[in-house]
Formats: sequence, structure tokens, C-alpha cells
Amino acid sequence: MPTMDPTITQIASAFAGHDFDTALPHLADAVSWTLVGAQEITGKDAVTAACQATAAELSSTTTEFTSFRTVTDQRCVVIDSTAQYTDTEGRTSVVASCDIFDFTDGLITRIRSYTIDLTP
Repeated sequence: MPTMDPTITQIASAFAGHDFDTALPHLADAVSWTLVGAQEITGKDAVTAACQATAAELSSTTTEFTSFRTVTDQRCVVIDSTAQYTDTEGRTSVVASCDIFDFTDGLITRIRSYTIDLTP
């Protein structure tokens, strides 16, 4: 049975859920990722490097998404999520985020991410 290409919702959900191995093949060469209030990362190689650094940082952390909502139209996916991160020493942090993904021909062309630390 042939495998089907993932939908834009599946690709965006993988990215927002830190499943970068699934999402990275679906980046456009000229992708831009704006981390609102922090920086803009431009180009597939730079976004890939940032995702790999994030994956390395999270490799010893447990992530539990307490909410994960998606809204999809033909060329855009919005994901609103809240996650609790627990490190190896039991310290936790809670982060809310909203990621907006723009797609062209099944590839992510732009990401705009808003995050806020909710840790008490």
C-alpha cells in the first residue's frame, strides 16, 4: 500500500509537538521563523539547526502537552498549546504558545511563534 504524504495539519502538529524528524523535510528552502520578541531565523538550514538545538535541549526533559488545539484552512495552520516540561531533577516549567504556519505546495514557508512562560 502506498504511503500518503502528511497533511499540513499533521506537519504543523509535528513541528509544534517537537517531532522535528517528521516536520523538517517539509520546510521550504526560504522558510522564515519569527520568534516574536526574540529573533527571526531565515532559511531551511538555519531553521533546521534551531530545531536540532531545541531537540538536544529537550532530550532529557519530559514534555506533557496539557492542551493542543489546531485550526486549519487551505494554506495555514494555527496551533495553540500549553506544555509542562520536567527536567531530570524534577523541576517543571509551563509554557503557552501559539504557532502560525503558512504553507505553499505542502511546504512550510513561514512560522510565527508566540510563547509565554506560565511557570508560577
